[in-house]
Amino acid sequence: MSDDTRYKKLGLRVGLELHQQLDTSRKLYCHCPTTIRDDDPHGGFVRRLRPTQSEMGEIDPAALFEFQQKKQFYYEYYNDTTCLVEADEEPPHELCDEAIDICLIMADFLKSRPVDEIHPMRKIVIDGSNTTGFQRTCIVATGGSLQFGEKSIGIQTICLEEDAARKIAEKDNMRVYRLDRLGIPLIEIATAPDIHTPSETQEVALKIGLLLRSTGKVKRGLGTIRQDVNVSISGGAITEIKGFQQLDMLSNLVEMEALRQERLLEIHQQLVERGISPNDIEGKIHDVSDAFSGTEARIIRKALNSGGVVLAVNLQGFHGLLGKEIQPSRRLGTELSDYAKFWGQVGGIFHTDELPKYGISNEDVSMLRTKANAEDLDAVVMVAAPKANAVSALNAVVDRARQATIGIPTETRTPLPDATTMYARPRPGAQRMYPETDVRPVQISQQHLKKITRSIPETLEKKGKRFITEIGLSEELASQMVKSTNLELFERIIADSDVSPTLVAATLENTLVSLHRVGVPIEQLQDSHILSLFEYVSKDKISAEAIPRILTHLSINPRSNIEDALSATNLEMITEDELKQIIRNIVASRTDFVWERKETAVGGLMGLAMKELRGKADGKTVRRLIIQEIKRILAEKRQS
Repeated sequence: MSDDTRYKKLGLRVGLELHQQLDTSRKLYCHCPTTIRDDDPHGGFVRRLRPTQSEMGEIDPAALFEFQQKKQFYYEYYNDTTCLVEADEEPPHELCDEAIDICLIMADFLKSRPVDEIHPMRKIVIDGSNTTGFQRTCIVATGGSLQFGEKSIGIQTICLEEDAARKIAEKDNMRVYRLDRLGIPLIEIATAPDIHTPSETQEVALKIGLLLRSTGKVKRGLGTIRQDVNVSISGGAITEIKGFQQLDMLSNLVEMEALRQERLLEIHQQLVERGISPNDIEGKIHDVSDAFSGTEARIIRKALNSGGVVLAVNLQGFHGLLGKEIQPSRRLGTELSDYAKFWGQVGGIFHTDELPKYGISNEDVSMLRTKANAEDLDAVVMVAAPKANAVSALNAVVDRARQATIGIPTETRTPLPDATTMYARPRPGAQRMYPETDVRPVQISQQHLKKITRSIPETLEKKGKRFITEIGLSEELASQMVKSTNLELFERIIADSDVSPTLVAATLENTLVSLHRVGVPIEQLQDSHILSLFEYVSKDKISAEAIPRILTHLSINPRSNIEDALSATNLEMITEDELKQIIRNIVASRTDFVWERKETAVGGLMGLAMKELRGKADGKTVRRLIIQEIKRILAEKRQS
């Protein structure tokens, strides 16, 4: 069964929310630079955040969940790249005009309709990633579409929001954030759920990413772009996977989530066949500490010795289901454990589908089942922890088990390195949004939109096609070049010199990569080094063959210039008259070889010549002169 057929049968639907940092001169609501630091911060302060009610008097469940974690937050700051706005000690400034214009350019690319007036909103977020307890966000444009082959992927909204603080560490009850990232403008592009296969998801994300780079105003590098992925299948539920950064694994992420929902629906069907409904799961918690007073299990013994308890709950009809795999190395029991960890702050759970194990014997399991009043088709879940934590953990397990009898819960999940996911928190509701009263709205006039239209840059997709048709790059090199951080440098070089664009692109995208792989510190190269290099190439002072050695010297000696490099490497090109004499001598010393091989002798002679010349001549010129010399010798032999 093909992927298209399989996922069509599953009814897979995917929507993307791409978040990209914008490369502006200031942050969204203050005038601090958008610089990420790696040196020690200048100071810090501690905060505790609490949820607030919406205008309707309701509390968002995701915010309530975060509050119940009872975390404190330590915020690290810099005196020169953060200010009182990030600390929530000063009202936000006006919206960054530059960031708005970048969003309007994207709206033009995607045929979205800009709003008449931008109104910032507050979105409650109390996981500590913002000192205010909310994130400011605003809609800039709605509607539009992305052409994807013969399909049209709908665009729901283009939003502008402030990026969150960076999480640095977490220990016990304290979470540490750094404020340099907080407030950097972030564009959010949300697609409609028009994507129907994992591979299509990755390709759509890549295409939107190329459009974002086409603005020339987005940051590059790890952490500058993140995807939230909303996935569902027929009979499943919308599951939001937050903050995925590995674009090359996006298709794997969607594949794993579709598999998880498919397997959970199979488990649901088995529960239906067993006649299990939510009301059948009693949820009564049993204290089984006495049964484990002499246990060999270290985790349980440690909990009891520190004053904790061992509590258990019977899940009616779940025997054999908790051990069912729903993603590679993750089972239904793992899902229940995730809930227990987050809601009860425990290390995990034990359940009878995996026992005996961990020092728990068959006799222990029998005793456990007896104390929990478990029948043959029941499964028992057990937690060893302080009593309050254990109770909260098992209540969460019961809630999740009841959900399994209904279907798949709607929730937010965290991506793991292997593209599987784990429970993060409930999905937020509409209750978390309310108007921002500290920032004035921004009107978008028709005159402003006309100005944006006149300055629309060429998209990278069009630029790539132009590189192929106009300057002769191969499809592969053109694709590499438009995605490269060296794109601007490439365009400067080919505009200022008559060097082969293919040679320039291959140097920037292949030669530099090869040098990096063998340990050459190419990160020390300056643009001025490479510009000067190709200036010398265009003047026939450096051959293409000499480029790797010249770049190696400049990387190791970044304060030197091209003249220094040529002097140190002795790679300055020789004159054509000198080259002709060298070629004549080489061919003359191999006349027997030339008479035997005739025109095919050029390959062997090229190797000899390039070895002797050591980068002092261009390979094409050497080949041309060798062919000429071979023809001359063969002509003389025929005449004699």
